[in-house]
Amino acid sequence: MTEITPQEALIYVMIVTSAADNDMTDAELKRIGALVRTLPAFRSFDEDRLMEAARHCQQMLQADDGLDKVLETVRASLPEKAYDTAYALAIDIAAADLSVNQVELRILQLLRDRLDLDKLTTAAIERGARARYRVI
Repeated sequence: MTEITPQEALIYVMIVTSAADNDMTDAELKRIGALVRTLPAFRSFDEDRLMEAARHCQQMLQADDGLDKVLETVRASLPEKAYDTAYALAIDIAAADLSVNQVELRILQLLRDRLDLDKLTTAAIERGARARYRVI
């Protein structure tokens, strides 16, 4: 298994979510960049390494059982206390283009299961995203 930093693991989660439907939209890519630039979780991360981490994740995804390998790498690379952070970032990326399709929903389900997140935690994260991304 590939060793990556916790910040790279969070980037992998966002890339997997964005690439789920084989269409990484400009809104999703901009959101990933904005999150890496602004969130405290990325404070010690060199933003110049973002594209390198994204490329490495995409390469892993193209291998046999790529998604499974990426999710296992993410789980192994993150401290357990950051599992909910990873899920929240995945939700933000899925919602960035204001529509979440079935493939993205499946990725979110796989991530929830892999990180063994409880239903109350995931429901709260999802509800928060609906409130943030609601069009009024």
